[in-house]
Amino acid sequence: MLADRAYDADDRIIGKLQARECIAVIPSKVNRLKICDYDKELYKARHLIENFFAKLKQFRAIATRYDKTARNFLDAIYLVASYILLT
Repeated sequence: MLADRAYDADDRIIGKLQARECIAVIPSKVNRLKICDYDKELYKARHLIENFFAKLKQFRAIATRYDKTARNFLDAIYLVASYILLT
């Protein structure tokens, strides 16, 4: 599971993930006593995806789900995503 620093909690989050045999990719907080290792490259990829969704939400029709049908909404996402990738 990929998550931000806000989810760095042993009992509530990380312990439950390890019980399900999931790998937690969560960087440790600055003030944490026991520093946990995480995959930095995978965390960088999460950051890029999060930034892409932030750019996608800047378009009003996508953020407010202007199109009512799922097909038209998906087509609008494809159009905006291709515009973002080309610029």
